[in-house]
Amino acid sequence: MTPDSLKAQPLLRQWLALGPDGRVQAFSGKVDLGQGISHALRLIVAEELRLPPAQIDMVPASTLFSPDEAVTSGSLSVQHSGTALRCAAAHWREACRQAMAQRLGVAVQDIRCDDGQFMTADHAANGTVGERCHASYASLSTPVMWDSAIEPEHVQAAHAVHDGVSAQPAPLRPDVAAKVFGEFEYIQDRVMPGVSHPMCHGMVFRPATLSAELIGHEMQALVAALKCTAGVLQVVQDGLLLGVLTETELVLNQIARKIEDGAAQGQFWRCEAQVPDPLDLPTWLKKQALDTTVVVDRSVSQQSVIRHRVTAEFHRPFVQHASVGLCCALAHWSEQPSGQHLEVWTHSQGIYNLRRDLALAFDVPVQRVQVSHVEGAGCYGHNGADDVAWDAAWLAQQVPNRPVRVQWTRQAELGHAPLAPAMAVHIDAAVGEDGQLVQWTQTVWGQGHGTRPGRGHTPALLGAWQTTHPAPVTMAVNAPMAVGGGSERNAQPPYDMASVQVINHRVLNMPFRVSAMRALGAPVNVLAAESVMDELAHALSQDPLAFRLAHLRGVEHARQAGVLHKVATMASWHQPKPTHRAEGWGRGLAYARYKNTGAFCAVVVELVVAEKVKLHKLWIAADVGHVVDADGVLNQLEGGALQAASWALCEAAQLSPQGILSNTWTHYPILKFSDMPEVTSSLMPGENHASLGAGECSAGPTCAAIANAIFDAIGVRVRSMPFTPENLMRAIESDQHAHSSNIF
Repeated sequence: MTPDSLKAQPLLRQWLALGPDGRVQAFSGKVDLGQGISHALRLIVAEELRLPPAQIDMVPASTLFSPDEAVTSGSLSVQHSGTALRCAAAHWREACRQAMAQRLGVAVQDIRCDDGQFMTADHAANGTVGERCHASYASLSTPVMWDSAIEPEHVQAAHAVHDGVSAQPAPLRPDVAAKVFGEFEYIQDRVMPGVSHPMCHGMVFRPATLSAELIGHEMQALVAALKCTAGVLQVVQDGLLLGVLTETELVLNQIARKIEDGAAQGQFWRCEAQVPDPLDLPTWLKKQALDTTVVVDRSVSQQSVIRHRVTAEFHRPFVQHASVGLCCALAHWSEQPSGQHLEVWTHSQGIYNLRRDLALAFDVPVQRVQVSHVEGAGCYGHNGADDVAWDAAWLAQQVPNRPVRVQWTRQAELGHAPLAPAMAVHIDAAVGEDGQLVQWTQTVWGQGHGTRPGRGHTPALLGAWQTTHPAPVTMAVNAPMAVGGGSERNAQPPYDMASVQVINHRVLNMPFRVSAMRALGAPVNVLAAESVMDELAHALSQDPLAFRLAHLRGVEHARQAGVLHKVATMASWHQPKPTHRAEGWGRGLAYARYKNTGAFCAVVVELVVAEKVKLHKLWIAADVGHVVDADGVLNQLEGGALQAASWALCEAAQLSPQGILSNTWTHYPILKFSDMPEVTSSLMPGENHASLGAGECSAGPTCAAIANAIFDAIGVRVRSMPFTPENLMRAIESDQHAHSSNIF
């Protein structure tokens, strides 16, 4: 099947080129967020071109020359961009093979490609080298070839032509050493080269809530004081926004501390937001206006006698991205014959989407906006990268022809970036007399998981909502189920059962901006489903692994069962529990297939519940199909699991009518290095399957396995994330109350 990105950009020159030094340049619309996708794509191109990976340069994405592949999200980069580049590279290789065959007057199948050189099989065997019998990609490529349309059908047929090249171990990522030793240039380190005017520094100050009122006299006094401050270039106030430009970062940081301290004391803006009760989020979610959809409705008329039923509700609070690296962007407005031109450097996950909304926000043709990606410190989801790009572009208008650098403060990073939506999930499930699932209803409440730029008629950029003439605030929506959905992601259980119903209620109220975070709604839905599966297994006195496998029978479930068997072996699941185990020791198991169409992943957790939950060991088994870069896949699996563990154990946004209170590390703790468990991961053989993304598949099973291990440790089901000591005590008290009520 032809990838969509290849359908939209079918020409060879849109994906590959030869640099002036003869090295291969490869282009992708997917960007590197630290997940190493550039290296995986490099390996794909090298494999198809029969070249060493060191000969392939992955060109950082830019709207000036890269294919438009929308947003780098959904664990789809290898599936989408990798497939497109594989087709492009194979097409180029086979076109050169045909050209060589014509040059020598031999059959195509007699031409071999080895180490980027084309020759006949006889010459290759004899080691003969000559001008006519030995040719490179550079000497065989023609303008007509570069302008040819890539035909995947021909590429697939070309794989039958075997060059006798054996697979080599993937080399290590070339960027890792520089990052470890602090030598890598992130966007935060970028200094604008090649411009006549020196770069200046800027910052935009804004209210802490989407709805606010300017305190006019205090803002006027602040603006007047700033204009008299040494080192200040420009001060601009527009609507709710205050922008400051300075010659040096030091002066700007001193100003930022004073303004942020004043804003925290209620100066400059009156902020007011509706704040849900953090101890009763489900009630708030259910009381809002709702957009209800039936995701799955597969009912079978049956007369089964119910042997056991579980009805339970789970919820997660609002969660923050908490990126260690601060959002940063650079922007430059210049006057060109066609009019004003904007160039932006950003670590956004969607450079084309951002370009579109910047053009809307500043009312310029999209052709006059160029957005280039520069790697940041990494973030999975919609953080403030797009918003800080708007900030930089807005301030750069004040100093035409001079580049502007904007970096958010820690308070802005935690206080203004979109939150992951709070969610509630209710499950009603039953097993029949034979111990098989006969009915499952999963109902989800939560806001949409997407307010990214580039998807609406107006700009989805925070600054554009806060000027004197603001664009309307973008309401969060969910992605279509065809690409995995949003809050309903993984709400359909993966197991065999007679009747299934999945209902999604999208909350139509957004007092705080929400958007996409790693895995979207999957962690909460998998937590709920796998906790219920565990509870049903215990109610039937069955082993949780055996109960799951009993609902994954048949050839169609071989890969699902495979990862469960594998992780059970890794964790010695079938061995008796240690007789001298520590008090509060427990282990738990969970499984999911990401988006029900992506990678298969099973997780076992071993932990101890004492004054808090302490993870000891974590085992991960995954099937991601054909593995391009095993080291990269394992990094993604383990990174996703550890981030999910942080969500599960300690992360919850603290909200107030005046904004997000958890805008420092003190008020928003994340899992520390000292909290890290021992992690063991394994990949299933997948040479005969298509590649699947690995970045998000371990998140849901990890949250669920932790919850199941807590039950194994203390005999109490914890249904409210995060599993902090406070929430554990509430669960214990609720469990004790339920038992005492049952007695009477």
